[in-house]
Amino acid sequence: MKWRSLQESGSYSDVRPLSDIFAERKETIARYVPADVQAIHRRTVDELKARRLAAGALGVGAKTPAFDLPDHNGKRVSSADLLGKGRLVICFIRGRWCPFCVGQMEAMSSIGAQLAAKIAAAGATLVAVSPQTEKQAFFMHDQHKLAFPLLVDAGNQLARQLGLVYQVPKEQQSLYSRTFINLPFANGDSSWELPIPATFVIDRDGTILLASADEDYTNRPEPMEVLSAL
Repeated sequence: MKWRSLQESGSYSDVRPLSDIFAERKETIARYVPADVQAIHRRTVDELKARRLAAGALGVGAKTPAFDLPDHNGKRVSSADLLGKGRLVICFIRGRWCPFCVGQMEAMSSIGAQLAAKIAAAGATLVAVSPQTEKQAFFMHDQHKLAFPLLVDAGNQLARQLGLVYQVPKEQQSLYSRTFINLPFANGDSSWELPIPATFVIDRDGTILLASADEDYTNRPEPMEVLSAL
């Protein structure tokens, strides 16, 4: 149920571009994951792209919905309080079981590229959002030494308002179940729904300044691209 980095624990200090980190993980998957399993994941991505799910997500200039969500420690975090301090960066991820979500979170963390500290220095706040339960969010935050809150979006309610949610296809559900990715357990519901990965930079009035959503979970914006949007 979890992805362990090549460099586990607080000694993580990989400052390479996120694209390089992802290329390494893709190479590992191509080498060790059976071809039929890879094909199922490719078909899922292709189906989502055919539906143009990312194109329907909220974009630059739109207003983001207000939210009040618990973090990995059960503390309530509201958009009103966060935007009252300055601009906001929100990363929507799938869960701690996803190696690409882990890679992005480590790159955005002060343990990795020190983006969390740089974002704070720019007068903004960074948070991540996932549908996993509070306990799973706590495990992910603790294991990967994340330097920002990991919010719990039960039932993908916030992600749904931003147009990011899809239901995992049946063949991928079966695959996940066989490979110990138990989404009903990880997310605390039986919907088998996930958000496509997305990153937003939001101005203090709730206006989206940067929107990056992609049906392909192996594609994420570079952390420095997010920082430059601030």
